[in-house]
Amino acid sequence: MMPLRKLGPLFLAVALFGCGASGEDELRQWMAEQKSQTHPKVAPISEPKTFRPESYTQVTAIEPFSNQKLTQALKRESTQAAANGALIAPELARRREALEAFPLDTMTMVGSLSKPGQPVALVKVDNLLYQVRPGNYLGQNYGRVMKITETEVTLREIVQDAGGDWIERPATLLLQERSK
Repeated sequence: MMPLRKLGPLFLAVALFGCGASGEDELRQWMAEQKSQTHPKVAPISEPKTFRPESYTQVTAIEPFSNQKLTQALKRESTQAAANGALIAPELARRREALEAFPLDTMTMVGSLSKPGQPVALVKVDNLLYQVRPGNYLGQNYGRVMKITETEVTLREIVQDAGGDWIERPATLLLQERSK
């Protein structure tokens, strides 16, 4: 109890010192001066331009949003779709061959044979050898063998382009040299 009585006057002095004047008044005065001296500069906004509508002068031409223009576009698209369908339809109707289950990049040509009247390529897939003749199909893109030489197999694939149309593209399977 005794040390508490001695500390009492010290606490009272600290509390009275905190209630005294501070440098806060000077700060408020400086802020008021700065506020009165500062004037913002705002550039005026220009007047808006008046809108003058233009009339459609090409009365003889087809309006861009007319039903006639839409009909022409749809006809053009349907004939193109029919042409694309004619390209892929025979491929969808035929029976798939065994080598169409594998991607073309997993196949390697390891040799060729010359049988009477018809060249034959030897193609290796999953450590199995297959004999491939012109007219056979390889790969997952409807790749039909068009030509076989001693060093390559030339294919015609049918793939979709960026616009979704079916197109033909050439592909080759080159002879792979044996690594030692």
